Amino acid sequence: MNHDAHFKEVSAAVSVPGSKSLSQRALVAAALAQNNSLISNVLFSQDTHYLIEGLRLLGAKIYPSKEGFIVCGTSGKIANSGEELFLGNNGTALRFLTALTCLGKGKYVLTGEKRLCERPVGALAEALRKMGAGISCSNNCPPVEINADGLTGGKITLRDIESSQYVSALLLCAPYTLQGMDLTLQGGVVSTPYIDLTINVMRDFGAKISQTGKYEYHVAAGEIYQGREYHVEGDASSASYFFLAAALLKKTIRVAGINRQSKQGDIRLLDVLEELGCKIRSEENWIEVTGNNLVEGDLTFDLNDMPDMVPTLAVLSAFRRGQTIIDNVAHLRIKESNRLAAMVAELNRAGIEAREMGDGLVIQGGKMRPAKIETYNDHRMAMSFAIASLVVNGIEISNKKCVDKSFPAFWEEVRKI
Repeated sequence: MNHDAHFKEVSAAVSVPGSKSLSQRALVAAALAQNNSLISNVLFSQDTHYLIEGLRLLGAKIYPSKEGFIVCGTSGKIANSGEELFLGNNGTALRFLTALTCLGKGKYVLTGEKRLCERPVGALAEALRKMGAGISCSNNCPPVEINADGLTGGKITLRDIESSQYVSALLLCAPYTLQGMDLTLQGGVVSTPYIDLTINVMRDFGAKISQTGKYEYHVAAGEIYQGREYHVEGDASSASYFFLAAALLKKTIRVAGINRQSKQGDIRLLDVLEELGCKIRSEENWIEVTGNNLVEGDLTFDLNDMPDMVPTLAVLSAFRRGQTIIDNVAHLRIKESNRLAAMVAELNRAGIEAREMGDGLVIQGGKMRPAKIETYNDHRMAMSFAIASLVVNGIEISNKKCVDKSFPAFWEEVRKI
């Protein structure tokens, strides 16, 4: 442990829920697995609720337990209840279950809230068609109608995809295809740490997957998932808001349930905070961030691998002297909101000079003023600006309930600061 003199006494200790990304991947693998699984520390939020209900309609039996959830796997035999799968605004569930339903037989319909029906699935649908699925979706967006009769697998190429969830969806169902899958990604690839998380979960549940090139993956047929006990680590994305609070308030805040060696891409925000002058120390089950004077000057950050951290870093940039460019994140326009446009609008509303560029944001640090922040029903907008409200009196957050999508206890934890 580092006892650097720059560290202050811990002024707040908070906890974060289980990782949303890992919870959803583990639930899908367990639902497809042979035999039963116990998944502990699962995030229970709006997103995981919609995924669990969808998996139940596809034949998985999922029961809450004291530790988390017991999942009785289907061995890849996907049921057809005849009911529409309504997935709220859960883009991950939409992409994952679009692929999973293709392993079943008959007609399936996947849909959700208005914003979900604006989020693309076209490249995923085209890949599934090449493996024998019948799929139709207007303008490449939901509702998605599927006529399923299993998937052949084989060689699949995706080019210049706007979401890594397409890759994860194909990989997760690959062990249940007739031939297995050889998946190649060409052109631009976004959010690669999420692909790595998917591969790790697949291996944990017994699948055989090898990386034959930088963006080339081979998944063996027939090596299906096996039920197991699986513990979901804390959510690095949720932790980021408390790291931000430490940076802006110049306090030491400890976040429990998270490890700096996590494979979650968003843990790399800590590297950015160190570059900006924060001090960080950690042990196996917690991370502490101590805020100091933020480094000044013009800086550029490529957040392609951690796009969910753009709202967090954008709010921090509003308080830092100098210009901040956040680039290589054009794919944020298809998230829960158009996060680039939304962030510019709300920073401007609060008196901060900000503008969009082709693939990111330009923010000029300044003095934030009181404002009522529109969240666009986007949990990450709400949580990022909530931390700004700890610094600036008069920052109000509209639609506070939208945080239930990923972090229902967020406001309770914020009160500990």
